Amino acid sequence: MSEADQETQRQGDGEGQPRSRWQRLWRQPRARYWFGIPLGGAIMFFLGIFFWGGFHTAMDATNTLEFCTSCHEMSYVFEEYKETVHYQNASGVRAVCSDCHVPKPWAYKVVRKIKATNELFHKMLGTINTQEKFESKREEMAKHVWEDMKATDSRECRNCHALETMNLDIQDRMASKRHTLERRLEKGETCIDCHKGIAHHLPDGY
Repeated sequence: MSEADQETQRQGDGEGQPRSRWQRLWRQPRARYWFGIPLGGAIMFFLGIFFWGGFHTAMDATNTLEFCTSCHEMSYVFEEYKETVHYQNASGVRAVCSDCHVPKPWAYKVVRKIKATNELFHKMLGTINTQEKFESKREEMAKHVWEDMKATDSRECRNCHALETMNLDIQDRMASKRHTLERRLEKGETCIDCHKGIAHHLPDGY
């Protein structure tokens, strides 16, 4: 009798009848323990930590200025951004691409990252891989961003700027008038309504 047959005989059903290979496949495994914890559960726990840490590391890496500007297509808007107060200012506080274009809340951040896969598709197509192509699409791309910011009440702007903490006394007359809570409630305006082109050039005609 072969070793396999002997094993089948040993794994019988208690009545002398050998189990089939299919039955042996689905038999309850013998549990192994590590410090009182089922070994399989411990392995899955540590694999989960490893995966979660790797996932967050990747998310953080794709939020850096270096990553965002590594594409040739972004070189055009990067040069524009370098001329603005968001890149360099008296206080030394810099707002990078992800501060304005990627939500802070985790769920919204994941949704934005998923939507960004569409940009990879257009990268492969070469949709805006020249200055001329980029300019032809500038208005369309800008409107998409403006619409998203309007829909979220300029959520990413408010990560740094809040009407409640503004000192209106040191703002110019026009700004101090527009930044009152009463004005916001009356007009229903949000940051992007007045601050289009704050970090990038406006499309022709704006």
